[in-house]
Amino acid sequence: MTVKDFRRIALSFDGAEESSHMGQPDFRVGGRIFATLASAKQGYGNLKLTLEQQAAFVEEAPEVFVPIAGGWGRMGITHIRLAAADEDVLTGALRAAWKLRVDANAMGKKNARSGTKKRGGAGRLR
Repeated sequence: MTVKDFRRIALSFDGAEESSHMGQPDFRVGGRIFATLASAKQGYGNLKLTLEQQAAFVEEAPEVFVPIAGGWGRMGITHIRLAAADEDVLTGALRAAWKLRVDANAMGKKNARSGTKKRGGAGRLR
C-alpha cells in the first residue's frame, strides 16, 4: 500500500477529514485525530489505537504493525508498514482507529451533557 492508499481509505470513513498537525498530514473525525502520515517518509502510517488493539495487531501481523518508540507507543500509537500491508489489513486498521475516535467523541459529548468530568491529571484544582 502507499501514502495515497492510506489517504484514500482514511478519508472514506464517515465524517473523516484531512488536516495537519505540526506540518504533517493527519486524519480526523469530529475534529480529533485518529491517524497520521507523520512517518510517511519512513514508509509508515500511524494509528491511534488502545494498548489492547495495538497488542492484537502486533501479535497477528508483526511484519506490518510496530508500536511507535517511546511514550507515544506506550499510549497505543502504532506504525503500520505501508509496503507490507494489503488493502484489507490497512482498511481494517484504519477502521479500528476511526471507530475508537468516534466512540471517544460520543463519550465526551455524553459526559459534557451530563456534567461529568474526568478526574485527576496535572493542574487539577482542589
